[in-house]
Amino acid sequence: MPQYLMTVVEPSTGPGLQPGELEKIMVDVEAVHREMADAGVWVFGGGLHPPSTATTLRPKGDEVLVTDGPFIEGTEHVGGFSVIEAPDLDAALEWGRKLVRATTIPIEVRPFYDTAR
Repeated sequence: MPQYLMTVVEPSTGPGLQPGELEKIMVDVEAVHREMADAGVWVFGGGLHPPSTATTLRPKGDEVLVTDGPFIEGTEHVGGFSVIEAPDLDAALEWGRKLVRATTIPIEVRPFYDTAR
């Protein structure tokens, strides 16, 4: 069955969340994840620390450069992700709709290349 990556797209700038808002979002996201697991589509997923905690590795000839921080500065960043198995894009989008209602921010749904496992 095809796998899909559902990426949580968080704003990097702006007012941020109001007190208590993150806790409600996390409860709602956990409920969607439980529903995914109960339906047998859940593969794995998780939330990520802020971009400031990233370390970027870049190839440079035979060397690998290590840089503290994200690959690029941007107005959005990946805040978390879920990987699911769904029969087709339409089914994956239905799960994405549930997740976007839980997170209240954009979710990008993208299929993985079909490779032998």
